[in-house]
Amino acid sequence: MVTPWRTAWITGASSGIGRELALQLARRGVNVAASARSAEKLDALTRTQTGILPFPLDVTDAGAVSSVHDRIVAETGAIDLAVLNAGVWHPMNAADYDAGLALQSMAVNYGGIVNALSPLIPAMLTKGGGHIALVASVAGYRGLPKAAAYAPSKAAVIALAEVLRLELASRGITVSLVNPGFVETPMTSVNTFEMPFIIKAEDAAARIIRGLERGAFEIAFPWQLVVMLKVLRLLPNRLYLPIARRMVER
Repeated sequence: MVTPWRTAWITGASSGIGRELALQLARRGVNVAASARSAEKLDALTRTQTGILPFPLDVTDAGAVSSVHDRIVAETGAIDLAVLNAGVWHPMNAADYDAGLALQSMAVNYGGIVNALSPLIPAMLTKGGGHIALVASVAGYRGLPKAAAYAPSKAAVIALAEVLRLELASRGITVSLVNPGFVETPMTSVNTFEMPFIIKAEDAAARIIRGLERGAFEIAFPWQLVVMLKVLRLLPNRLYLPIARRMVER
């Protein structure tokens, strides 16, 4: 199937959803610029599939992000699609609260996206179009157990995506919000609790690409978990908080 993009930039591309997105887009003929901290893993990815170029990057370094963006444009041409996917997950409850890990979560999950948007938006405005996908999580819908560090960072991404969609649509830039549930990746392998409706990274990437091709705003899955959490999001606090407390106790 022919995609609407010639060049895509994917952050967090060395493993999990990002890696599968890079592979699947490259197989469709898209030139993929793959970024992640591990140069070794990126090199392995490029050997797996043609059409992928490695651009090692720490997304928390604003200057490095801007430089990599400019290098990608110089080497591959204007970026048509950016999937800002880099993220970290630190299971954390209130009793074990760690400010350092909480701030790192915000720096990577939210700050990494902000750093990429800084060069991306002006370039796409000059170009007259483009597509930006922000990867958040269903964990950003409401406060959830063990997500004291993660949920706030993803909630910030959700709010940012809504603002950008509103303000950039008239300028020819499509903004999409990706809210996955549990996906089988190295990041979730540390979890010791039950992960309902968990899916494979290959499946997650395929769902994301289908949604992006439609130009959808929110791409959320699996539907069972999304419906459950969106219903909880609609509940007033006097109902939601007792339910959430029972979840914690279990």
